[in-house]
Amino acid sequence: MFNYLEPPNAYYEFEKIYTAQQWAKKQRWIVDYLTEHAPDVIGFQEVFSIDSLKELVGEQGYDYFAVVDTPEVIDDFIYKRPVVAIASKYPIVEVAAVEHDSELANALGLNSEFTFSRKVLIATITLPHIGNTDCYVVHFKSKRPMINVDEHNKELTPEQNIIEILKANVAGGWGSTIQRGSEATLLMIQMIARREATQQPMLLMGDFNNELADGVLSHLLTSTLRFAPAFDAKTYLAKYCLNDSWDLFVKSQLSEDELFNGEAMTSDEISDSKSNSIFDLADENEVKNVNATKLMPLRAPTHYYGASSSVLDYILLSCEFDASYLGSFFEVIEYNTYDRHLINPEFERDDLSTDHGIVLVTLKLRS
Repeated sequence: MFNYLEPPNAYYEFEKIYTAQQWAKKQRWIVDYLTEHAPDVIGFQEVFSIDSLKELVGEQGYDYFAVVDTPEVIDDFIYKRPVVAIASKYPIVEVAAVEHDSELANALGLNSEFTFSRKVLIATITLPHIGNTDCYVVHFKSKRPMINVDEHNKELTPEQNIIEILKANVAGGWGSTIQRGSEATLLMIQMIARREATQQPMLLMGDFNNELADGVLSHLLTSTLRFAPAFDAKTYLAKYCLNDSWDLFVKSQLSEDELFNGEAMTSDEISDSKSNSIFDLADENEVKNVNATKLMPLRAPTHYYGASSSVLDYILLSCEFDASYLGSFFEVIEYNTYDRHLINPEFERDDLSTDHGIVLVTLKLRS
């Protein structure tokens, strides 16, 4: 939501206050998106004005709305630490903040004060055909270094000042990585435990502030186990693990023959296979699967920083949404990243929108 805060309140600093006109434009942009795309369930990040958002989405047909936290307010009108929220056209029958396993956190070397940087929301929503589904909304710790220094310390020489900033960036950046990875790990443990207890389908969505392929978060897509009987592992892993909705979408675009005869390959698989001999002589940007019968779409970034781009926002799904799983209910037939405001912005329309692309997946009931 990129600082969704109703004036005359300020976000982070006392001068950061929307005018009435700016606030109206920000709300209009949200309404325009909801009108055009009409998602049934929405996960939000960076929410300051909870009541305002609840009213806004309620007017668009979202009768169910939930949060599990409130932002922090300092000096009466300056807000920080925004929260996540969820809105749904279908009934939310249970909502809670995810509580991590403190004993496990201690075993991982985290101190007793560890907590999620932003509370993780779990809402059980009664979806058509599939019934009660556990929907998790996250906003994992950003890559911003956790250690701050005075960047203009006049008591230090220019070189000493740079050295202090460098040390703070190295150590503080690693601290943020530890926090983000720990959040993902402890959340995944709780998701597995709840899945065992309820057998309900799972959906995890939000701003991960990291690419999934990075080792920091890759365990969210665990698909193999060491030291476990192969048959048992294969049988139960699918039930308790998550799938990237992009991968499920790509899979849905392949015919059964292409899927099982290896005649097509996703962009991620191509990247993972660069070390194979067939790709040894090919440039990374020129790699092509010589056996492919279909050119699969490239995944659009959800965030841009300078000249670089990355996918930071994800929707992960349990096996009930995987068409290749025998007991699945749905398949992912569309995957869209709404990014017009990032790659082709118009000031009058987009200047108060959001700094992330919006991921939207469409599910179809399997026949």
